[in-house]
Amino acid sequence: MCGSGRRVQDPTSLEEHCADCGLVFAGSELVGPGPPLRDSPGTQGSGRGIGPFTTPGGSRRSLGTILKGTRDGQGRPLGWQRRYEFQHLRRVMQRQTVRAVEDPLERSQARDTIAMAGDRLALPPVVRSEAERFFRDATQHGLFRGRSQVAAVGASLYAACRRYALPRTLGEVSKVLGARRSEVGRAFKVACRGMDAVVPSVDPRAYLARYAQELALSPQIRSSVESMLKEAETSPEVSGLSAHGLVAALIYIAAERNGERRSRAQVARVSAVTEVTLRSTSRLLERLLGPSSDPAEH
Repeated sequence: MCGSGRRVQDPTSLEEHCADCGLVFAGSELVGPGPPLRDSPGTQGSGRGIGPFTTPGGSRRSLGTILKGTRDGQGRPLGWQRRYEFQHLRRVMQRQTVRAVEDPLERSQARDTIAMAGDRLALPPVVRSEAERFFRDATQHGLFRGRSQVAAVGASLYAACRRYALPRTLGEVSKVLGARRSEVGRAFKVACRGMDAVVPSVDPRAYLARYAQELALSPQIRSSVESMLKEAETSPEVSGLSAHGLVAALIYIAAERNGERRSRAQVARVSAVTEVTLRSTSRLLERLLGPSSDPAEH
């Protein structure tokens, strides 16, 4: 690529690279082969046309090589003139990348906000990438126009969590971003309706596994909650209840009946519901499931 014909074999890294620019021609045999080379139009069989692998949510317009450092491909220190050339090339690359990008994520701080909220919510990288994709599609459709960025990011994160069945509530996402729950909920509904996206709801059993671990419940309580959940799901009266509120009320009832008492404040704090909601939901479920064997003051 640079016109040089000098190749150097590095015995340490088992790589064959150019002596002038450091381009690697052949790597170690320990690395698996990549995808088959394709010839793009105009390359005349050069084998080019396959760029570096990028994440689904990452930018596809940046170069694969980061121009930085003070040494060349052979580890020799660069002079100040050569370092200045690399710094100038890096500035030109960043300037051209910003000008050419048409991604709405690159024109705002949405990616940084998604990364910050993903760290606080302990979301895996695939969920963050899905949130970036949802934000990009909704923004290109103009569905977040007139709404705050935190509401748009919250709606995207909530949609990604529901798509990957992660037990994260709308209130938790809104609290992490410092946004109003109603505002994030409206942005989520508008985006799903505008894109005709089917976002499945999270299975209540996912919330059960999370809350049982945080409350240190025994396997007997978990099995009791699962059996009561199967019975409660058949009743049409619980169709309008949230999944995490339903599981929280069942955990409170099962703990009372099996002698592993957990206060209403503890269950409400872990499940991110109010004590009033927990009290009303538990009373409804006790009426549907039958009275407790150990009556308590609710």
